[in-house]
Amino acid sequence: MAECSGIHFHEAAGCVLAQVDAAAGPSPLTVDDLRAALAAAGFGECLLDEARLAGLAMRCNARESGFSLQVGERRNGDFALFVDADEMHARATLTAARGGNPVCAEEIFVALGAAGVVHGIDEAAIREACAGNADASFVAARGEAPVDGVDTRFEMLVDDSRDRTPRMNEQGLIDFRDLGAIPLVSAGQPLMRRVPPTPGSAGRSVRGGVVPARPGRNEAFASPLLGAAIDPDDPDLLRAQVNGQPVRCGNGVNVEQVLRLRDVDLASGNIHFDGSVHVAGEVMPGMKVHATGDIVVGGTVDGGELDAGGDISVSGGVIAQAVLHAGGSVSVRFAENARICAGAALSVGDMALQCDLLAGNQIAVGTAAPTRGRLSGGTARAAMRIAAPFFGHPSGGVTLLQAGVSPQLEAQYRELMQRIEAQRAEEEKLQKLVQHLGALGDKGAQMLERARASWQHAVQTWAQLLPEKEALERQLARLREATLVAGVGVTGAVDVVLGQRTLRLRQTLEAGTFAERAGQCVFIDAAGVERIL
Repeated sequence: MAECSGIHFHEAAGCVLAQVDAAAGPSPLTVDDLRAALAAAGFGECLLDEARLAGLAMRCNARESGFSLQVGERRNGDFALFVDADEMHARATLTAARGGNPVCAEEIFVALGAAGVVHGIDEAAIREACAGNADASFVAARGEAPVDGVDTRFEMLVDDSRDRTPRMNEQGLIDFRDLGAIPLVSAGQPLMRRVPPTPGSAGRSVRGGVVPARPGRNEAFASPLLGAAIDPDDPDLLRAQVNGQPVRCGNGVNVEQVLRLRDVDLASGNIHFDGSVHVAGEVMPGMKVHATGDIVVGGTVDGGELDAGGDISVSGGVIAQAVLHAGGSVSVRFAENARICAGAALSVGDMALQCDLLAGNQIAVGTAAPTRGRLSGGTARAAMRIAAPFFGHPSGGVTLLQAGVSPQLEAQYRELMQRIEAQRAEEEKLQKLVQHLGALGDKGAQMLERARASWQHAVQTWAQLLPEKEALERQLARLREATLVAGVGVTGAVDVVLGQRTLRLRQTLEAGTFAERAGQCVFIDAAGVERIL
């Protein structure tokens, strides 16, 4: 290392100066030489100016002398304090001391007090940061976040209750359910418990302010309920009033009376029942069964007519121009020359031959016969999916398959948009009235509050319709994902309609899926290879 003879370092008003009185020795000086000399003189911890040190070395090596140059400064530590806009955090940015006095923790405590920060101060973090004497950013105080309340919960007390609320998976399909036997409850039996909402607990900001919690949403039991009532001694308990079938309906449980019959024939007459009907045997030709709940048939529906507000389950076949209509799902063993309409899902265990099938969500044929089930002849229409081992028949008539269209959803959307537009127009009219009355001053004061309340109600009503609109739009968008799935193959004459695309097939295809891609109908075989048909 070269000697720094002739160079003296001293401090003036916090500045570190180099005084060069004589030219440097024979060996060239480097910045490292000067830095070592500064450390030896007690200035090693100061903030040094590297550019000026390089300039000093260059001038000394050029034999300049008789000059003074600032090469650094002694700087005390510093800090800045920031309180977030929501006052939930106070953050400190620390600048390390360079040869001067480091920031003292007590200085930060004083600054926090001056900023009004009184809650959640992290003393340990502050002292640790100050002791480290390094550039750092840290949270000096944390507010206490509020804990939102829990919404009202409804706990079922009957394990076997039916739930007719459709549940869709991520693909927009409704799971099929095995309807089977009807669960029963007795009068007075507990059905559902309401667990009231909790208010939550408020938080505190770093300045000590109260941060309110969102209280849990309060919901009451659904009303009106059939065959069930709130316990007079416990407003959070729902009990059965009659013997019957428990059916969940959102935040409540209806108890539907159950009518049990051996057969429906001329001896029994047509059935119209407010509840569920369980027929152990057959429904004979020309006979009608109408039920507000479910209909379960243990035998065959031979030319009869079933109309259920809930689900329909037929353990045997549906034949000879039989007609089935259900607000929920339909499950039958086989169907031939029948007309079946399901509000949700339709399941045929074996074959559906020359039928008119309609489902609001999906149709599945061959669920109990995955290698020989067949959907042949007639029509099958569903919003999201139609699946069968075989579509069509080599010697049969034309089979029409239609998916990706839902007139019901489209009608609901049009009706909702009309309601939204009408409510929006009403809101705008009331807004203008409020502005007009406000401009009148005292003359309009009597009507202003009522008009303002009506306007706010109109705004709330309009806003409440928007989530319903978004939900319908999501369902309509899903229609573009509709598919037709042939588990084994396609034979004979089959017409395929996907959305607005129509395809008339007169060829044999192996297992695969029909789908719509960019406005074109494609067939995806079992290997995943797509081709336009």
